[in-house]
Amino acid sequence: MKEKENEKILKSLASKRRIAIVIFLKNHKEATVGVIAEKINLSFKSTSKHLGILFSADIVEKEQKNTQCFYRFSVQLPELARKIISIL
Repeated sequence: MKEKENEKILKSLASKRRIAIVIFLKNHKEATVGVIAEKINLSFKSTSKHLGILFSADIVEKEQKNTQCFYRFSVQLPELARKIISIL
C-alpha cells in the first residue's frame, strides 16, 4: 500500500508545471487557480488540471470561498511529499 501511495506522489511531482505550482504555493501559502495560472504563466485550464493531479495525490487541498476556489498544501500532506517540497 505504501509503495502505491509513494508512486502516486512521485508521479504527481514529476512535472515542471506542477513543481512550479508547488514552489508558488510554498511561497504564497494559498491562492486561486487564476492567480497561480497568471504567476506561473500557464492557462487557467492547464493549471486547473495540474492542481487536480496534486489534489488527487493529497498534496493540495481546496476550499470554496464564494465563487472562487483556493488551493493550499494539504493539512495531511504525506511525509514523502513534505520532504520533497522542503528541498524545492
